[in-house]
Amino acid sequence: MPELTHFDETGASRMVDVSSKEVTLRQARAVGFLKMQPATLELIRNKQVAKGDVFEVARLAGIMATKRTAELIPLCHSLGLDSAEVGFEVVDTQTVRIEATVRVHGRTGVEMEALTAVSVAALTIYDMCKAVDRGMSIGPIELLEKSGGRSGHFVRDPLAKNSA
Repeated sequence: MPELTHFDETGASRMVDVSSKEVTLRQARAVGFLKMQPATLELIRNKQVAKGDVFEVARLAGIMATKRTAELIPLCHSLGLDSAEVGFEVVDTQTVRIEATVRVHGRTGVEMEALTAVSVAALTIYDMCKAVDRGMSIGPIELLEKSGGRSGHFVRDPLAKNSA
């Protein structure tokens, strides 16, 4: 198992020094799920939620969140992202699948940015629909894939225990 790099030899927290790493294209994809009452999903699909177009507002929130990840996660590096995409898929009568893809040419990966995008998009949907459905649930949220950098290419095993 690799060592944890966010702590120095004395146990103090630190931001990892990536200055000697090579700049490469780094990409990450994350996914999350939101379950709700079928009637709530119908309101979203028919754009009848009083606060507006839920998927478009959540998409913008997720994209904006990628750009603020370093402000939310204490030891994340600030990155000048190359792209961020957030998409939605209605899986069944009560489930929405949220997927985010983030890319950067940089010295460190964008896994946290992709996971943050999915999380904030899900929270935005919850916020916009809570007046009609406080029983919505979020999760799981998972990294699907990451590429670029020394640690190589990771693809989540679809048969892994935590995968949805």
